[in-house]
Amino acid sequence: MNQKDRPNNFSNSPREDEWSEVTRGERYLIRTSSEDTDGAYSMLEIVADPRNGVPMHVHDNEEEHFIILEGRAFIANGDSRVEVGVGSSITIGRGVPHAWCNLSEDVPLRMLVLFSPGGLEELFRRNAGTEPADMIALAEKFGTRITGSALFDNLYTISSPRP
Repeated sequence: MNQKDRPNNFSNSPREDEWSEVTRGERYLIRTSSEDTDGAYSMLEIVADPRNGVPMHVHDNEEEHFIILEGRAFIANGDSRVEVGVGSSITIGRGVPHAWCNLSEDVPLRMLVLFSPGGLEELFRRNAGTEPADMIALAEKFGTRITGSALFDNLYTISSPRP
């Protein structure tokens, strides 16, 4: 097959190139939306400042895949706990309680996060800039439930944001 006979796989959806924040110290950019993949997956790039993380939660509808690009992530996957560095990947099954954080005191964590099937990026779009209580209520509408606290007491999360 020559180049002109190949199907055009480039996205027609608008490119999202502005970073948004879920909470202070946790920025994200939607790299691939579910519209780009016919719903198969969506992909976000997340940069978390030192000591940022998320509380334990469950996705009822999606698997979540982490690929670490810079720094180190501490990830809870059900009852397992692991710290992983650059080049590592971890998959969290649908319905499995999990959380992640950046335990570093001085190095940001940068990772790609894929949700399969796609669609959860809409939660991130709607969450940007909202109050923590509103974020939690909105997350539940998208099948994401907070099931516990952060992995450590001294982390910044939606429940304990940076000042």
